[in-house]
Amino acid sequence: MNLRNMTLYSIFVRNHGGSFRAVAADLPRIRALGADAVWLLPIHPIGRAKRKGTLGSPYAIADYRAVNPEYGTMDDFRHLADAVHRCGMKLLIDVVYNHTSPDSWLAQHHPEWFYHKPDGSFGNRVGDWTDIIDLDYSHPELWRYQIDTLKMWAETVDGFRCDVAPMVPLAFWLKARAEVEAVRPGCIWLAESVEPEFIRANRSRGMVSHSDAELYQAFDICYDYDVYGDFSRYIRGECALPDYLAALERQESCYPADYVKLRFLENHDRPRMAFLFPDARLQRNWLAWMFFQKGAALLYGGQEWAVPHRPGLFDADPVPMAGEAPLAGLIRRLAAMKKDPLFADGVYSFQAHPGDLLTAEWRAPGARALGLFSLQGRPGLVPVSLPEGTHRNLLDSREVSIECGLLATDGEPVILRMDA
Repeated sequence: MNLRNMTLYSIFVRNHGGSFRAVAADLPRIRALGADAVWLLPIHPIGRAKRKGTLGSPYAIADYRAVNPEYGTMDDFRHLADAVHRCGMKLLIDVVYNHTSPDSWLAQHHPEWFYHKPDGSFGNRVGDWTDIIDLDYSHPELWRYQIDTLKMWAETVDGFRCDVAPMVPLAFWLKARAEVEAVRPGCIWLAESVEPEFIRANRSRGMVSHSDAELYQAFDICYDYDVYGDFSRYIRGECALPDYLAALERQESCYPADYVKLRFLENHDRPRMAFLFPDARLQRNWLAWMFFQKGAALLYGGQEWAVPHRPGLFDADPVPMAGEAPLAGLIRRLAAMKKDPLFADGVYSFQAHPGDLLTAEWRAPGARALGLFSLQGRPGLVPVSLPEGTHRNLLDSREVSIECGLLATDGEPVILRMDA
């Protein structure tokens, strides 16, 4: 599968049933949404020293080679991995290699592998991350331990989502990828690349902070944070639609021709889609636009229910998932659409129109797809170069008409697929 055709479903086990077995029981529903892969937020034991909240952040890891006993045993985790594979999906786990908890196994057994402040004590270089201490990758022995750990997990899982990947040396990731490939050919590497402002701030302090363009040497997929600021400014009304699209257009010239971005409207670090867009019509337009874009699509557990509350990381905060998810039908259609090879190999373009209307198009020999998205949920008309007459909207099977070179929307998204 081309990774541009992939739909990834992200799960925080603590808030998604609370155990590996509970997640396994929910996999058939997740697969039915159209998910091709599941990404689990960190599954490892959480440190107790300087713990935030009652249960602590999953990103303050105490032991890279064990599982959090609150979730179950290692056998339970392997059962979950087997269940993922039986459902025809792949499994990614979170890799948090910039730092550990202050009382981690590594801190106790290899304190020399850590960053130390001038007074010799452990520390970290990002001020608000008070529950972790930074690793120091100037030690080759640390590289060996970390890569061997990845190879251990690669016997069970299909890929890794690498937390703040830009803050770990690129040479390490290149070596890790090469060695893991011998254990898990085709392993998927997803980098949590970071915002341009974070890169500049880190570099100004003499810290390692790689750009997305650098990370694509070692990773298959990078986050969409390079344009998240532009997205935020647009939805706040601080810039116009063409400005937001110009940021997306820059990706086409900055990155390799086969670049894959992780397209998302929410994740565990950002506000929920339903918080940003309380109106159901806006949610449908933005979801359709997200899936239509070039790249893999990310769903965060609960997004299909349009949950507005982002679960906390430090205490139990279960995601309400009762009854039929209101967005499940739309997501199923969008995920099925995205598996079309056209959305990986075609020529892609997009254009802003008055009234915050957006058209985007995929073209390939013999195939064509056009999307019309009303990013403010308003009706309108846009010019299109498609055959006159009636066409069927992939998203709801309703018929739409093209007359005099114009396509209308009543405020709902429209996606048309036809032979070219």
